[in-house]
Amino acid sequence: MRAVLQRVISADVRTAFPGWTELESLPVAGRIGKGLLVLVGFTGDDTHEDLEWMARKIVSLRIFDDAQGVMNRSLADVSGELLVVSQFTLMASTAKGNRPSYIRAAHSEISAPLYEDFLDTVSALSGKRAERGVFGADMKISLVNDGPVTIIMDSKNRFF
Repeated sequence: MRAVLQRVISADVRTAFPGWTELESLPVAGRIGKGLLVLVGFTGDDTHEDLEWMARKIVSLRIFDDAQGVMNRSLADVSGELLVVSQFTLMASTAKGNRPSYIRAAHSEISAPLYEDFLDTVSALSGKRAERGVFGADMKISLVNDGPVTIIMDSKNRFF
């Protein structure tokens, strides 16, 4: 399981459809203020232990500024919000050639339930319902990155 966390002032995800012309005309699936935009991808061998570890780490990471401007506060400490978007391309392998391989990405029958379980887990741990994208849809994400602070995590490489 991989995740890319972006500390944001605000973010939203909209579902796209063929022929769209203006971003503002697309329906909003999820929207947050101050908090974290989390892009998450799954492999076929991810377990509930991976989900738990990732969710606990995300909620507990001290990446928000304290009164002295030091990253010393967690999502819970700042009453931050979460927007979680499934993104299979996080599992891309670029080792060979110029076309990424997605062979490690879990198929939708595996990744869709993992995504739902992850949303439930991170919501329970944060004490707030996580906003979400639309699984498998073409989505457009807008965000105001704060810092910028961007963190990459991998449940199979916890020392990354």
